[in-house]
Amino acid sequence: MNLQDLRYLVAVAEHRHFGHAAEACNVSQPTLSSQIRKLESELGVTLLERTNKRVDLTPVGSRILAHARNSLDEAAQMEAVAQAARDPLVGPLRLGAIPTLAPYLMPLILDPLRKQYPGLTIELWEDQTRALIENLRSHKLDAALLATPASSPEITEIALFDEPLLAALPARHPLARQKAVTEESLADELLVLAEGHCLALHALAACGGKHRAVRNRLQKSMQAASLETLVNLVAAGYGATLIPSLAAGSLAPRGIVLRPLAGKSARTIRLASRPGFPRPQALRAIEKVIRKAAAGVSSADYSKSGDNRAGTSSRIASGRRSRNLAPRAPESSDHT
Repeated sequence: MNLQDLRYLVAVAEHRHFGHAAEACNVSQPTLSSQIRKLESELGVTLLERTNKRVDLTPVGSRILAHARNSLDEAAQMEAVAQAARDPLVGPLRLGAIPTLAPYLMPLILDPLRKQYPGLTIELWEDQTRALIENLRSHKLDAALLATPASSPEITEIALFDEPLLAALPARHPLARQKAVTEESLADELLVLAEGHCLALHALAACGGKHRAVRNRLQKSMQAASLETLVNLVAAGYGATLIPSLAAGSLAPRGIVLRPLAGKSARTIRLASRPGFPRPQALRAIEKVIRKAAAGVSSADYSKSGDNRAGTSSRIASGRRSRNLAPRAPESSDHT
């Protein structure tokens, strides 16, 4: 029995198909099948039920699978500890990010990371919060950028910066003439992302008043899976929405008007990881680059909304009240 045999077993369990599992492991199907049978012979039990259409685990196979995954996780941890001892800023780091942050923050940090830490390779995984937290727990990710607390003893996190939310309005909306928009004024026409996106919860909580996080009829009938779709619905006149400030530069040219929120609603971006992650120096490197990027993005950089009917560009805030993304002060935690 060796680790590679255990990897083959895990692959078959995940794909429920020998051919797909072999492809994922970059081996031929006969090789994988032979090694699985060898493992069964060594253990003296049948691990898999084979049919023409699919492969299922036997009851004992399911129990052994759990131990196989634990063994592979421990082996990966051993390799990570050895790598960290050699150089914690060299090698891959699997970083997750939520979909409403990744497209807008990553262009600001990937190039600085590559220049400042050339040995550090970021492997990016974009997904919703729940999936990212689960992948952190299962060691499929090393860290994740979230906008809501993980609320799990298995996860440690540090606040990086506060990102203001902006009102996105149709170009001819009555509120577009105002310098700032109250959150409550958007409640009846607020469009939000589909279930599972934390930005939807932020928007509902900001604008919902006493009905916080409760969807109305419009929000149930018009749900989008991406900010781009949501903003296109706004541009078409179906309602209004809230978008994060970092997305403003990409989304403003789509025929909408952006306005700051009178209540200054914002979301806090966090870097989450596991308490025992053996390369805290790599996490601190990411933290440092993100804080600098957040501090360097001013409202003037992303405030043009395409509303020039009054002869002036639409700005997130006027004059000296123009706001920066607010970096959080570094905390004492070193992610360990």
